[in-house]
Formats: sequence, C-alpha cells, structure tokens
Amino acid sequence: MDLPLKQQNLLRAWQSYRQTPRFDNFVEFAVMLNNLTEFLRDKNAVGLHRAGHQLEQQALALFGDETTHPIADNILQNLDHSLHELSRLIEDFIGASTSHAPERRIQPGPPLELRRQRLLWFISNDVAQWQPLQDQLRYFGLTVENLAWTGLRSSEEAPLLLVDLAGLADPQTSLRRIRQDYPASQIICLSVPSDFTLLQNALRAGCDICFPEGTPLPAIVTQILDLNDSQEQEAFRVLVVDDSPTASHVIKRALEENGIIVRTLTDPMAVLDALHQFNPDLLLLDMYMPQCTGVEAARVIRQHNEFLSVPIVYLSGETDLGLQIDALRLGGDHFLTKPFNPLFLNAIVKSKIERYRALRRSMYHDSLTGLLNHTTSKTRLDAAIEAARRDGSSLALAMLDIDHFKKVNDTYGHPIGDQIIRSIAWLLKQRLRRSDIIGRYGGEEFLVALPGATEMEAMVTLDQIRQDFADIRHPYSSGHFQLSFSAGIAGFPAFDQGDALIKAADDVLYIAKRSGRNRICIA
Repeated sequence: MDLPLKQQNLLRAWQSYRQTPRFDNFVEFAVMLNNLTEFLRDKNAVGLHRAGHQLEQQALALFGDETTHPIADNILQNLDHSLHELSRLIEDFIGASTSHAPERRIQPGPPLELRRQRLLWFISNDVAQWQPLQDQLRYFGLTVENLAWTGLRSSEEAPLLLVDLAGLADPQTSLRRIRQDYPASQIICLSVPSDFTLLQNALRAGCDICFPEGTPLPAIVTQILDLNDSQEQEAFRVLVVDDSPTASHVIKRALEENGIIVRTLTDPMAVLDALHQFNPDLLLLDMYMPQCTGVEAARVIRQHNEFLSVPIVYLSGETDLGLQIDALRLGGDHFLTKPFNPLFLNAIVKSKIERYRALRRSMYHDSLTGLLNHTTSKTRLDAAIEAARRDGSSLALAMLDIDHFKKVNDTYGHPIGDQIIRSIAWLLKQRLRRSDIIGRYGGEEFLVALPGATEMEAMVTLDQIRQDFADIRHPYSSGHFQLSFSAGIAGFPAFDQGDALIKAADDVLYIAKRSGRNRICIA
C-alpha cells in the first residue's frame, strides 16, 4: 500500500523543516503534502482527503518566499498539531482492506479481476421505510448491512455510509460523530429537509452527498451505483520537451512525486515519434530551444489530427504578455513562467489532463450509460478478434435487446425508459469481467463480447443475468413493473470477422424474440 510511504515522506519533510526552517525545506513539505492529498482524493478516501486538504490550505497560506521563513512559533505549533491529527487519522486507516469483492458469478475463461463492490452500511432508526431502496440495491448485487445509530462498530474496510437523518434530535452532532469515527468513508444523507441552512449544516458536519426529502428512489439508486462503480484511473502520462537535462529532471521529479508517469526529451525534432510511442496525456514544451522553438514544435504537432486535442503547456522565463498570447494562439493551451511553483505545476497538469480525459471519454462512451458507444464497441470487438486469432483462443459475442421497450416509453415515459437502460447497463458491468467488452449498440440494444469464452460458457453467464434482470421490480408511482431481455450469441472462430459475428448474433436474437422473448439463442 502506498499510503504509509507517503505518510512517512510527509512527516520526514516536516521534520526537516523544523530542524532547518528554510524556504526550500518548506517547499519540499508542501510538495509531499500535496502528493498525499491528491493520493487520498484519487483513492476516494473522502474524510482523509478533507483533512489533508484543510492542512494543505494552511500550508499554502504560509508558502511565501525566502524572506517569510522561518514562520512564527505559534503558527508552527498550529501547523504541527494539524499535521499530527491528520497522521493519527491515517494511522487509524492504514491496514484497511480495499479489495472487498462480490461473490463471483459463473464466469468464462481464467480468473480475472472483477469490479470491486463497496461495503454498504445503512444507518437508521426506521429501516422498514427504506426496504424498497435496499431491495433495488440487492437486485444489482450490492449487500446492505443495517445498523441502528446506537449499534455502530469499527470496520477494517471504509464502508459507504447511507445515513437516515429522520427523527434525530441533533443531526449535526450525529454526523460529526460518524465523520470522526469513519474518516475515510463517503457519507450519503437521506431525508434531509429541503432547506438551504439545513443542507449547508449537513455538508459542514461531514456529509458528502445530501438527498432532500422526497427525492425519487431511482435518483438515489443511481448515485449509489455510480459510486460503487467508480474505478481507479490509469496514471497520468506527461511528455517533457526541454533541451536542458537539469530543467527536465526538476520537472520530472516534481510530477513523479504525484504519481505521474514522465518521459523527457531533449530533442524537439523527435517529438512526433515520442508522441506515437509514449501516448502522453499532456506535453510540457520549453519555449526556447536551439533547433526548434516550443511554438514551432506545437504547430508541427497540431498538423496531425490524432494530436489536435492533446494539451500543450509552454514552459518559459518569458514575461512578455503579448508573446505569451501569440504562443497560445499558435497551438498551446497554457503558459507557465519559470521558475515555477511545483504545486502550481502539478495543479495545472492534473486539471488539463482531467479535462482531456473527460473529452476523450465523451467521444468513446455512451452518455446515458457510461458503456462504450456503437463505434467504439465495434472497434474494440475487432481488436479482440485479432487478439483471439493470434492466441488461438475463443471469443463469444452476444447481442441483447430489452423486450417490449417501446411499450415502456409509451406507458411510463422516456425518463423511466432511460432508467431501465441504465439499470441493465449497471447489471452487466456488475456481473461481467473487466476484460469483457460492454457497449450500448443503439437504443435498447447492447453488445457484449467475452474474450476466451465459448458460446456455451457465455450462455451460462448471460442466462443468469437474464433471470436476475427479470426479477427486478422497477418502481413507478405507487406500484412497480418488471421487464426482460432477449439475446443472441455467436462465437469466434465460427464467424471470424466482427461484422459477421454481429450479424450472426443479431439473427439468433430475433429468433429468440419470435420464440416468445425472455430467452437466449445460440447461432
């Protein structure tokens, strides 16, 4: 686990500053603190991140320069107290298990990593009224443990806490207590009166998400399932182009302290090859290099369609505002003036990459379900077929379609129809492997590819999902309704091209429809 090491690095940097209170040592402490805080954010350790962020704000307010250090003794003691309080919270959390996984359904092929299931605790003095919510969550494979306010206990894992505030004499005090007892947990509050001050107080007391009274059940289920499905993202990748090895080393170290993968390049003429090989999320370009300026390199890069959206940040000692604006007009996205603050460098790099990845995700994924979109599904399927061809392995493809979906839209409305589409998407993501391809092919039709699986193995897995989906009671008004889906399965190498595989699966899907629906057929 990286957390103990990051905690040690932070405490070591703070001790160095206390022994030798120079500005450069305070910079090192601030960098270590920023590194830890970003790590806690990425790990969804909400309470710990909150404490780390508060300490970081204290430190940034004291950053200053060489003339403002050492800081005054009383301020030093306050900072020291806050640091050791954060360290105590981390000590309480270290060793916690974050690999709690759901019971595995029958799966084809070798054991592979499944999507992690969160431990859910429901804290309420009136569990019965929330039974429909818990039933919905259980349909999607989530286990909810009920606890009364007087029966809270310790946990090795940081649970997701669903908190019912109804009937509490002092909700703020109760929230502060569970925030203190479960610093790494996310807290979702239910039954919060729709009043600005009361919502503000709940958030101040430690709640992360509030649902006002009367929030529809599907909205609550959506939020919980989205939190459960959050996945750890791949490390950010940055290409640094600077003719100075010393400057490149300083930048590389500052970024790597925050878990960013960095490659450095001293020759701007080799940037296109590096882009193809390294596939960075962002470029840091020095403005002035002997053979080629940063602006010239950016213009060359922008001539290639595949690199049009990659963020480019210039690094330079240039302070002329007019020249900076011209540089941005000619292909850049941001301008950082040397010497740069390492905390500011990390913040700029991360914010640019997060926006870039969000843009790419919107290009490749369906906005309603988060699944792969039509085009990306076909592209990934073609790649999986080629991999199976090279390995001599099998691959099963299924085309799924919700039965009588038009009737759902006509009877209950399109918002309910969208909820149904999201529900089957969540079910597929929950039950299938990370290596499987899951896409929304169009409307109420889905594509599922299972590398390494035969047609019969896919049949076993998907038929269990079909039965579970048919059991879900979808709430509407004061009642509920149920639905089903049909599917067709075809396999590689019997059908050795993507289009042929899709057509074969589609053909038997419609055989399943004509045979009465709520069934699966194999080509």
